[in-house]
Amino acid sequence: MTGQDPTPAVQIDTTRPHPARMYDWYLGGKDNYPVDEEMGRQMLGLDPRVPVMARVNRAFMHRATRWLAANGVRQFLDIGTGIPTEPNLHQVAQETAPDARIVYCDNDPIVLAHAAALLRGTDEGATEYLQADVRDPDAVLEGARKVLDFTRPVALSLIALLHFVSDDDGAHDLVRRLLAELPSGSYLVVTHATADFTPQESKAATEKLRAAGVTLALRSREEFTRFFDGLELVEPGVEVPHHWHPELGEPVPGQDDGVIPGYGAVARKP
Repeated sequence: MTGQDPTPAVQIDTTRPHPARMYDWYLGGKDNYPVDEEMGRQMLGLDPRVPVMARVNRAFMHRATRWLAANGVRQFLDIGTGIPTEPNLHQVAQETAPDARIVYCDNDPIVLAHAAALLRGTDEGATEYLQADVRDPDAVLEGARKVLDFTRPVALSLIALLHFVSDDDGAHDLVRRLLAELPSGSYLVVTHATADFTPQESKAATEKLRAAGVTLALRSREEFTRFFDGLELVEPGVEVPHHWHPELGEPVPGQDDGVIPGYGAVARKP
């Protein structure tokens, strides 16, 4: 089953960079603007491996989704979806479980403009797109309930998202609020950038993005692990993303040529 193509008017701010569009540029996409490319090039000047990091995050999402689908999860709530880049989460999930149901959520209007590409799922399953912000968890949950059954396990996917949510916005509280509505047997899937390995470059990147109006809240391993308080971490626990179940996907070219300054983990709600 697929949803209706979204048709609301799209108002895109091209005066300052947006993480989803920068991510698209790193991946070689075309749905970005000069302001995104300019900031992307500044990030490359600080660390030329940023595009590798973006692909490593995508690859982690693919492997985690395969693991979850193989372990019986049939519902996915993906917040911070980004501009569609195949294979998308629903394609990975429905390859293993054609009846999987997926809700995508993002706050960038350009993602809304391309959301039809996210709605081409199997007849047995469901794919829907929700225009909402993780900082408004009630809106996210209200929209997701229209597609997902919150009496059955849901995988909450937050890939390369939470480092754009500051402590002032209560990142840990937002995750707890979202998980509180999900039943036992649900999962939390997160990747997150860190300054643990590259403190000088990370400080410069944070300052450049802040000057452009973009929040970058790089968190330590300890701060990242706090997102999983009260949950049961899936082995191997908190890892640099490409070391998490590498057998479930193909390696990203260049992933072992230097530090990947980030963490990834999957955990089950008891």
